[in-house]
Amino acid sequence: MPSSKNTAVVPTAATRTPVASPALLLAFVSAAAFALSGSFAKSLFDAGWSPGAAVAIRIGGAAAVLLIPVIITLVRQWHAVKGSLLRIAIYGIVPIALCQLFFFNAVAHLSVGVALLLEYLSPVLLVAWAWLMTRQRPRALTILGAASAMGGLVLVLDLAGSQQVSVEGILWGLAAAVCSAFYFVMSARADDNVPPILMAGGGMAVGAAAIIGMGLVGVMPLAYTTSDVVFAGNQVPWFVPVLGLVLVTTVFAYVVGIIATRGLGSKVASFVALFEVLFAVIWAWILLGELPRLIQLMGGLFIMFGVVMVRLDELRGPFTRGGGYLVDLDVADADASPARD
Repeated sequence: MPSSKNTAVVPTAATRTPVASPALLLAFVSAAAFALSGSFAKSLFDAGWSPGAAVAIRIGGAAAVLLIPVIITLVRQWHAVKGSLLRIAIYGIVPIALCQLFFFNAVAHLSVGVALLLEYLSPVLLVAWAWLMTRQRPRALTILGAASAMGGLVLVLDLAGSQQVSVEGILWGLAAAVCSAFYFVMSARADDNVPPILMAGGGMAVGAAAIIGMGLVGVMPLAYTTSDVVFAGNQVPWFVPVLGLVLVTTVFAYVVGIIATRGLGSKVASFVALFEVLFAVIWAWILLGELPRLIQLMGGLFIMFGVVMVRLDELRGPFTRGGGYLVDLDVADADASPARD
């Protein structure tokens, strides 16, 4: 852990970009791509795949797709990125491998809706973390936006019905939320010397190795089948949803998400990512014929309102209450030696 004297508070990149910035659009595109994973994975689970096997092929396939670009980037920019290899490895293990592992374990004990709600507590965790580290209460707009977005999530997930409650499942879901918060913090460095393609591809390689390693030692079952699966009401070869998981919901979604987060800052990007749940409902409607209920559409409006409030608060710029700031653990004081990656 870095010492407290190496902790500095810096303005986010979001304070320097307009409301309708390209980064904001990319964040929505990334959320929409991530949201497709549920529809693709459902077809594999119904055919007999275990969650661990789906995660392994998703991350491992993405690492294979990005292997050549990653190698080229490493060779060309070795002197600039060699000091960040440990951080790339941590990115692959925590925000990628462990986040998905914890989420699927939560799903094993809870409904998908409750598990998603727990994982997407990450924006609130980020606001609380910044509050704790800066000792400065967030401004009213951020608090209002956080409350509105969380309320919208509850409506979108439609949790009014009876839900199975499991303490173990709740703990897994909260662990996934912590890992999700790490994703936004580690992706948010606008001046990062690590190209997004290397951060995503290198992280995928490490994450895949971690997942496969856990499977080999029996921590996580890796059951799979090459039989045809049912996707969007049609019988298709097993590799169709696999390619969707790998190319769309992983390679594309992660690379675009890193670019967007560096432009927006972790706090705003994490709130925009809440739209993944809304997009998941829309994709389920289009691909699976599950029509969203009115309460879910109302929830989407609450999420949009929350994102706009947080975004507007960021654009107000730096001030003494610290609402538009992030905690950067890699920034050292002027008289201290540079922090190690």
